[in-house]
This record gives sequence, C-alpha cells and structure tokens, in this order.
Amino acid sequence: MATAHADEVLAIYQAGIDEGNATFETTAPTWQAFDTDKLPEHRFVALDERGAVLGWVAVSGVSDRCAYAGVVEHSVYVHPDTRGRGVASALLKALIDSTEAAGIWTIQSGIFPENTTSLALHRRAGFRVIGTRERIGRHHGRWRDVVLVERRSAVLN
Repeated sequence: MATAHADEVLAIYQAGIDEGNATFETTAPTWQAFDTDKLPEHRFVALDERGAVLGWVAVSGVSDRCAYAGVVEHSVYVHPDTRGRGVASALLKALIDSTEAAGIWTIQSGIFPENTTSLALHRRAGFRVIGTRERIGRHHGRWRDVVLVERRSAVLN
C-alpha cells in the first residue's frame, strides 16, 4: 500500500463505513491520519490488471507497552463490486505471512455480529472467537455488540 493508492483505499473504507456493519467510524480519516496509524510493513492492497485497488488490509499496534509488541489489530476492506472473489482471503494471507515473518504472535479485530460474512472469512483464515463485548458502543443511535476475534501464530507458539 502506497500513497498512490490513498484515494481508492479511503473510498473503499468509506463504502464499508456507509454500509453500517463494518466499524463504529462514521467517516474515513484523512490519508495522513490513516498513514500515521497503520504499520507500514503490514499493509497491503489487492490490485486488478489495470492497477485499480480491489481491497486493502492494514494493522495498528494495540499498545505501546513492551508486552504487547507482538499484538496488532487489523482491518480488511474490499470494494463492494469485488466481494466474493477471494480478495479478502488473499489479503489476510498476505497479512498473516508478513506478521509471522516479523515475529508478531497475535492478530486481533472486533467485528459486529451482524457482519456474518466477515466472521466466516476470519474463521476460514484461522481466527477464533474470543468473546463478545456487549453494548460496547453506540453507533447511529443504538448500542452495538462487537465480537472479538484473534489469530495466534502457529510459528511462534
């Protein structure tokens, strides 16, 4: 993922936000904020044959504490017209490969329980459900639960 992909990455993010079951966010950040928040060595885009962005995956650190140096939180988004073609699976595989090579032992995320497609995708990629944070935040005027998922590295255990 590079600055050249910024507009498409943020547009895909906004499309996911607008659908209402991807995140508590209500608007995509600026590229500067996104770029600052995401670890550069663990963010990828999937491109079509013309070079257009089909989807993206990226991680952020979860804590500045040394004990959590090997734990990241990820997001994966795919353009609505590209879903069902294996793009998200390929992006998660690239992320898993890069994080394991870097010594990261846990990838985690929070997913709305209504996002059954994302939950199934993560299960296929080796993530497990840790639990549900009930009524953890308000989203468009209503309380929402979040299912916590994680993938522990088999290489580092």
